[in-house]
Amino acid sequence: MSILTYPFFQNALIGVLIISIAAAMIGTYIVTRRMVFISGGITHACFGGLGLGYFLSVSPMLMASLFAVAGSLGVDAISKRGARRDSAIAVIWALGMALGILFISLTHGYVPELNTFLFGNVLTITRTDLWIFGAFTLVLGLFYALFYRLIYVISFDRDFAATRHLPVRFIDTVMTVFVALAIVLTIRMIGIMLLMSLISLPQMIAERFTHRYRPLLLTSGLLSIIGCTGGLWLSYLLNVPASATIVLLLVLLYLLAQLRRP
Repeated sequence: MSILTYPFFQNALIGVLIISIAAAMIGTYIVTRRMVFISGGITHACFGGLGLGYFLSVSPMLMASLFAVAGSLGVDAISKRGARRDSAIAVIWALGMALGILFISLTHGYVPELNTFLFGNVLTITRTDLWIFGAFTLVLGLFYALFYRLIYVISFDRDFAATRHLPVRFIDTVMTVFVALAIVLTIRMIGIMLLMSLISLPQMIAERFTHRYRPLLLTSGLLSIIGCTGGLWLSYLLNVPASATIVLLLVLLYLLAQLRRP
């Protein structure tokens, strides 16, 4: 228990708890909408922004934010023109990767922080990171509270919601932007690999026990917290990267959940 006296471990523990709450809200929406693929598309759109940031010698995080939001809105714009949503995501995915590779190849010198963006390091979370992502989670929670009934209906039956003249496109766009911002804000803290796991695996586990939205939301949040705190402790005991142990623990829980008859 002496590890709890270290500030870096305290920050990591608080950070994964905050991230778990945000991931539960975002993940429940995109899993029930069958939109998990969109997180990968936005993530790879970020890669283009990172490359452009290094090439222009400006803040890579700022450029990644612009590319993430533009990518999320681009998916909606392409979808409006009749393309399937997964096809639109694939286009943004490919474009982001291509631009990222192009700009990084044109950048003079070595790009030292690229692995950090891909894999992250949860033990490098600072107090500033906690405040920023805490504020983001608060705004996300307020939006959820104000529009919960709309989010609930649109999540399960978008077509029915559209026939009732509900603001489907507004909710879709805002939630997609929230996904984009969550990816950008956490990309250096926990990396792409861990974030994509947190917004999909806990919800996929919870679906084995319930298909009701509120229990799904609460159960996935609890599973995220268990996976993150348990993985963090395992990383300390085994002296291995925390991102890997958190993902492996969530995968183990998912495999155990598959043993239960739905």
